[in-house]
Amino acid sequence: MKKSKVLAPKPSAPAPAATRNFKTWHYACAVLLAIFVLFQVYGPALNGPFVYDDPYLPFAAPGFENRTLKEVVLTVRPLLMLSFWLNLHISGDQPYGYHLWNVVLHSITGFFVFLIVLRLLRRVDQDRQRTFMLACFASGVFLLHPLQTESVAYIASRSEALSVFFAYAALAVFLAQPPEGISWVRSFSVLILFGCAALTKEHTAVLPAVLVAIDYYWHPGFSVRGILRNWRLYAPMALAAAAGLSFVLWVLRGSNTAGFGMKDLQWYEYFFTQCRAIWVYLRLFLLPYGLNIDHDFPLSRSITDHGAVFGLIGLVALLAAAWIYRKQYPLASFGVIVFLMLLAPTSSFVPIRDTLVERRFYLPSIGLLLVLVDVLRRIELPKARLAPALAAVLIVLGALTHHRNRLWGDSLLLWGDAVAKSPNKARPHSQLAFALQQANRCADALPHYEKASQLAKSDPRNLINWALALDCVGRQDEAIAKLRQALALEETGHVYSLIGMIYGKQGRLKESMEALDTAVRLEPLNDTAFVYRGNVYMSSNEIPKAIAEYRHALAINPENQVARMMLLRINATNAQKKQ
Repeated sequence: MKKSKVLAPKPSAPAPAATRNFKTWHYACAVLLAIFVLFQVYGPALNGPFVYDDPYLPFAAPGFENRTLKEVVLTVRPLLMLSFWLNLHISGDQPYGYHLWNVVLHSITGFFVFLIVLRLLRRVDQDRQRTFMLACFASGVFLLHPLQTESVAYIASRSEALSVFFAYAALAVFLAQPPEGISWVRSFSVLILFGCAALTKEHTAVLPAVLVAIDYYWHPGFSVRGILRNWRLYAPMALAAAAGLSFVLWVLRGSNTAGFGMKDLQWYEYFFTQCRAIWVYLRLFLLPYGLNIDHDFPLSRSITDHGAVFGLIGLVALLAAAWIYRKQYPLASFGVIVFLMLLAPTSSFVPIRDTLVERRFYLPSIGLLLVLVDVLRRIELPKARLAPALAAVLIVLGALTHHRNRLWGDSLLLWGDAVAKSPNKARPHSQLAFALQQANRCADALPHYEKASQLAKSDPRNLINWALALDCVGRQDEAIAKLRQALALEETGHVYSLIGMIYGKQGRLKESMEALDTAVRLEPLNDTAFVYRGNVYMSSNEIPKAIAEYRHALAINPENQVARMMLLRINATNAQKKQ
């Protein structure tokens, strides 16, 4: 019997141009809509003020805008400083421009999340529509989750936003390599992006370990062949990683808020504490309530303190499960490994003064997103029903994040929330008091300064601000007493200049000048002290001496507006006398 000839299936005709264009416009509109939603969600924070550490960032220092490009990049975090330098030249001292940069970086990083998740999903799931939808959802969670708010709305967290932007870009480029292995060009691109990430913030130095894990899990799968095949990348990266580690150790050696040199915080105490903190990050991701700019998270001085042993057992069990079930659930297993790897620089053995900080979740969040999409892809639910459910989750997250951004847009609301959630921590009280003082509510600030002083007796900055609030309400003798307490803790020209300023207000010109003389002896470049000296001479009608002091202040800081205004006033008075 003659066999019938098997015919190859007829290739489908290409889609009409109109259909292809429709799809292109559809995706373009979706991207524009996502950007619009993101800016609406972060809108309240865009117009928010500088908060907490923002006023102490390098761009706020006098003369930062006059630094050369070489001076800017020859710093500890050159690309971060460069971004602030550019921001300052574009936006000046208005916080809107700084917030805008952070939101733009966040939105682009969300696109990298989409690429990373999509490329890994399609290695375990061939349903292209479903994987595309889940990658979009993962990107949406990254962009809209309220736990990310601190990394975006807080200008000082530019180090997180910019370093993760480069790190995720490096991951996206690495995952796009062809089956035969990475090329020299792609290796060079990954190295450049990795270098940019590390030169923005040191915690991204762990990225090479993540790349090795990718090669082990996926190239071709649970084998070292992928690692050996990509020698073009790992050979130079090993040298870069060694240099990066040396750089990180050098940075830690000179830090007073992180590293092994802190006498009151040992490495094992920090490790025990982080065994609990990691579970808090996981809970905040799954159930985002109790968010706080300044968590009051106690130290575990021993393995049994505050249940640290249970946190450690849980982490060991989680890692063991990820390894044991790596072949059955490769994406979820990989996500757990990546999450803990990327969290390790800030949440393992290297002590950091603040034990629980929400912005530390920003870099490792990609790991939990991979676990999430692996769970969702296994749910047997038609796409027509799954899509609305995912959209509803994003709407809820967006609403929560918008509410959180309302707090970040108002210092009083932000620190009021922190005081309510961390009532026994000094810093929230001190920061709320300062915000009240900035709003000319000095009397309302005083109880919070007092509470902060009770909780942290050796904080000269709190005593200084407390003194200024007392001066604001006319209690000048008490203000001077607080400044004397601050001097007992730390003798600075700044404190002496404030004492001189208050004495000058009281008309005690001799005591005022004595304090100001001490101030300029301790800090010869304290332009404000010279302004106060000029004010004393103005009070004693010694106009030529006052002029000399104001000019001296301007020679130190040409941007000193008070000195400039006083000179203009003197010139105007002299002009009137001549008439």
